[in-house]
Amino acid sequence: MSAHPVIRYRGLYKAFDLPVLRGIDLDIQAGEMFGLFGASGAGKSVLLKTTIGLIVPDRGDVEVDGASVFFGGRKALRRIRDRVGYVFQHAALFDSLNVFENVETGLPLRRLRSMSRNQIARLVWQALERVLLDPREVMSKIPSELSGGMKKRVGIARAIVGGPDILLWDEPTTGLDPVNTAGVQRQIRRLSRELDVTSVIVTHDIEGGLEMCDRVAMLEGGELRFLGTPTAFRISTDPLVRAFVDRAAAEAAVDLVATT
Repeated sequence: MSAHPVIRYRGLYKAFDLPVLRGIDLDIQAGEMFGLFGASGAGKSVLLKTTIGLIVPDRGDVEVDGASVFFGGRKALRRIRDRVGYVFQHAALFDSLNVFENVETGLPLRRLRSMSRNQIARLVWQALERVLLDPREVMSKIPSELSGGMKKRVGIARAIVGGPDILLWDEPTTGLDPVNTAGVQRQIRRLSRELDVTSVIVTHDIEGGLEMCDRVAMLEGGELRFLGTPTAFRISTDPLVRAFVDRAAAEAAVDLVATT
């Protein structure tokens, strides 16, 4: 892991009816796996979406390798988005497109225009194989013909098909049973290592996030309540952090009973 920030959040403030982000300052180091924890409505997904300009903050900026997301202009934003793969919550596949077409949409438009259909097909095939799906079996299926776990994998394939440097994971295990959750977490670890990417993971699965990540942060009321290593998170004496750790332990115990 390189010792320099690849993503920098600076003074991010965002309100809808109420403030969601209250002046977030945070650096994500190149090559690390970084986890974002917090209760529902704490601002985790909002923060993640600002990384590629899907949500525009009221104040502040995000920089990706020194390029400004909000003040660098359209060309800079397009270059940033070309470098980032986004795994959406609930996979967010296009219902009317088959698996091949869904994964193909993950390729940057400027590359699509210069590639042959055979080149595109090879990249889609490789992306599906990387997420442990058989391309011959799934390429022509539409999302309604896939299981929940398969939809998640297709969403991941779409995020990695363009060879990103950064992967953003928005609640990647939401809605999955414990077995599929464990499978997706293994894929996150494996792909982050094999693709040599920087990963930022928003997750409600505290225990899984602590096992995967190099550092974690906890958002509370739109502010950073904790920032540090998983070990420091586990032994923190902050009462809100302790509540999260204790809840994670309780949920892990329940999952263990459910799978035995």
